[in-house]
Amino acid sequence: MLELENLTTTLGENRFRFSLRADTDQVSAILGKSGSGKSTLLNLIAGFLNAESGTLTWQSQSLLKLAANARPVTTLFQQHNLFLHLTVLQNIGLGINPSLKLTSKDHKHIEQVLKEVGLDGFEHKPADTLSGGEQQRVALARCLLRNQPVLLLDEPFSALDEATRYDMIALTSRVIADRNLCVVLVTHNRDDAQLLNATNYSLTSGELAAEA
Repeated sequence: MLELENLTTTLGENRFRFSLRADTDQVSAILGKSGSGKSTLLNLIAGFLNAESGTLTWQSQSLLKLAANARPVTTLFQQHNLFLHLTVLQNIGLGINPSLKLTSKDHKHIEQVLKEVGLDGFEHKPADTLSGGEQQRVALARCLLRNQPVLLLDEPFSALDEATRYDMIALTSRVIADRNLCVVLVTHNRDDAQLLNATNYSLTSGELAAEA
């Protein structure tokens, strides 16, 4: 279980305080307008921002003193953040070795996650030849390769067209179930939360409130 208890930070004149419990095989959707603190919450969990007070634990172990790359967390962003001049394999491989010196075992793992996201055989395709949905699938594969139990979703479907968005949500839902992930989704789109069968929380005035 991922638990936040009065986790606080201040950005400029805005003070945020978050309390949340999210279990494995569950999606917790944080619904709020732009500027309400949705990305701030994810950045605190991921370790990109430091908390001023409160607790943040995974399976009862504190995460607050761990660097971002040491936390059991990975993030799928709205923008896929791929290097378009590189191949699919190279984009994913950067997460294993920045020099792209990959072993045969690394190649096998990359092939496995690409198959998992429906991109079997795409290893050598340049990223700039892929559709928007395919690029986002590569970004999801990159997350899965890290094999972390907590997946943060930072509005990853909002830049996709409607048909691609539904396909991507269905894929993400299947991956969550297959891997028994603990997921925190931030979105302004209530339909995304509904399609992922999420437990919803409203974020207003920098604080979370569970919805009925």
